[in-house]
Amino acid sequence: MPDYLEEVLGACAEDDGELADYIPELASADPDRLAVALTTLDGETYAAGDADERFTVQSISKPFVYALALADRGLDAVLEAVGTEPSGDPFNEISLEDHSGRPRNPMINIGAITTHSLVGTPGCTVEERFERVRSGLSAFAGRELEVDERVFASERAHADRNLALAYMVSSRGIISEDPAVLVQEYTRQCSVVVDVRDLSAMAATLANGGLNPATGVRVLEPWVCRQVLAVMATCGMYDAAGDWLSSVGIPAKSGVAGGIMGALPGQVGLATFSPRLDGFGNSSRGVRICERLSRDMGLHLMSLPATGPSVLRGTGDLVAGDGDGTARAVLQGAITFAGAERVLRELATIEPGDTLVVLDLSRVSHVDDVGRRMVLEGIRRLSLDGHPITLVDPERTLPDPDAGDGVRPEVVDRLADDAPSDPGHTRTRPDS
Repeated sequence: MPDYLEEVLGACAEDDGELADYIPELASADPDRLAVALTTLDGETYAAGDADERFTVQSISKPFVYALALADRGLDAVLEAVGTEPSGDPFNEISLEDHSGRPRNPMINIGAITTHSLVGTPGCTVEERFERVRSGLSAFAGRELEVDERVFASERAHADRNLALAYMVSSRGIISEDPAVLVQEYTRQCSVVVDVRDLSAMAATLANGGLNPATGVRVLEPWVCRQVLAVMATCGMYDAAGDWLSSVGIPAKSGVAGGIMGALPGQVGLATFSPRLDGFGNSSRGVRICERLSRDMGLHLMSLPATGPSVLRGTGDLVAGDGDGTARAVLQGAITFAGAERVLRELATIEPGDTLVVLDLSRVSHVDDVGRRMVLEGIRRLSLDGHPITLVDPERTLPDPDAGDGVRPEVVDRLADDAPSDPGHTRTRPDS
């Protein structure tokens, strides 16, 4: 992987962008710096180039602070203040909904300033709110992050446009706090220092449903990650978001210091750094690197995986029984809606009676919440039809199998006549 990443950097080395010269500290950055990092969902990070170079997070902080606001205030409260529609405008434009006065989304400045005001508990102090932001970003990165005070001072001295945006939101009654203080703290948020390893770990935490794969700390609940990733996919790359989604297909966010962070759900977090920006405010070389990674590694969100084996093995046994008064279904793979529907369809063919029905989950790798509810509903109906139910579930992939109406199937590690696949799995049916 490091060799491949070095190859990608070499292929994308040509640079035709410009530094963010409207912020003096950013204008002084070394324009030739170039780095990339990938973090897998089991916590392995690969990096190449100037991976130790640190820079300010800038607008890449927006999705993470949006996540903190969702966690602290809930979805409904955040949606009252900030929408989720792509603006089609540059990041620093006035983009307010005509009917509500809400900023169109949290990934543009006017929305991010508003989102900052929603972090923390209602009534918290300015200092408490910023500490929640800093510690939250640190939890995503897996290490303590600090503010670059020089960049903060430089940006604060050139924050007139953001001040105008904050006063505009205030005039529509969306925020009640002092706009000047809010912009100051939003600017401090953007001045937190990271490197590409930090950003790839932060992205991997989003891709992993809120669980930091390196530290094992749960930073967010999965529903928050789903909301953030959805908004990133449609709004994260500003007025280039449509082109990005079609060509790269990874929910992402860029920053004017030259960073790009991308999170592909269930697969990987990635980050790039190159300070020169294109006309949309995104890193020129960073965009090309992400395009190359997506193409080479099949990382496009809309790429369909190869069709896997059926979730059911030996369905003939399920319908006909195996000659000893038992109907057995062997399940495999991940049980989501589509797989669970297939299981229910087969279970529905079993006539009412007292035949023992065995559902073998020993080959199942994962059961999501929808799949769990559907399988348990099938168990409940079979039980009401008179069938005793046994689950073979050595790894407890179907936790708390309470099907309702007092139905709770017997759970065993293996059946008595099965050779154990693992020496530790020695439990048998109590009636054996």
